[in-house]
Amino acid sequence: MVTSEFFSKTLDPVIALAAIAVLDIFLFLIVGAWTVGGGETMMTGLIAQFFIGDELNRLPFWNLVFRPDAGYWKIYISLGMISGALVGSILSKEFYIRYPRRLSEWILITIGGLLMGVGIRLAFVCNVSTFFGLTPQMNLGGYLSITGIVAGAWLGSQIYRRVLEL
Repeated sequence: MVTSEFFSKTLDPVIALAAIAVLDIFLFLIVGAWTVGGGETMMTGLIAQFFIGDELNRLPFWNLVFRPDAGYWKIYISLGMISGALVGSILSKEFYIRYPRRLSEWILITIGGLLMGVGIRLAFVCNVSTFFGLTPQMNLGGYLSITGIVAGAWLGSQIYRRVLEL
C-alpha cells in the first residue's frame, strides 16, 4: 500500500523544511500571517459561549478584543492541523494514548499548559506559527521567540526530570 509506505519512512528534514518554507510563502501571499493561537482561542471562546452564554460578554477579552465567531477562518486551519496530525499518526502506526502515571506529572503538565497559554496570549502568537511562519520569513521576532521556546523547553524538561527522580 503506497500510503502506509509513505508514512512509515522518515522524511529528510532538509526536504521537509524546504517544502514548508515554500508552502509558507504561498500561505502568506494568500491569507497573510498565520497564527494557530487565534484559531484555538476562538474555539475556546465558542465553547465557553456554548456553556455560559451571554455571561461571556462580561469578560472584556471576549467582549472587546476577541468576540467569538464561528466563521473565523483560523479555526479551520487549527482543526485541519489537528486532524492531519491524527491521520498521520494513525497511518504511521505511531498513535498511542498515554496517561501520566503519577499525580506530580499531572500537576507539571497542567502548570506547563497554563504557562504556554499565558505565553500565547502575551505574544498573541504560538510556537507553530512562529517557527513555520516568522522564522522562514527572516523575522527577528521569530528568532527571539524560538530562542525563548527552546530555553523554556530545556528548563521545563530539567524541572520535569528532577521532580520525577524524587
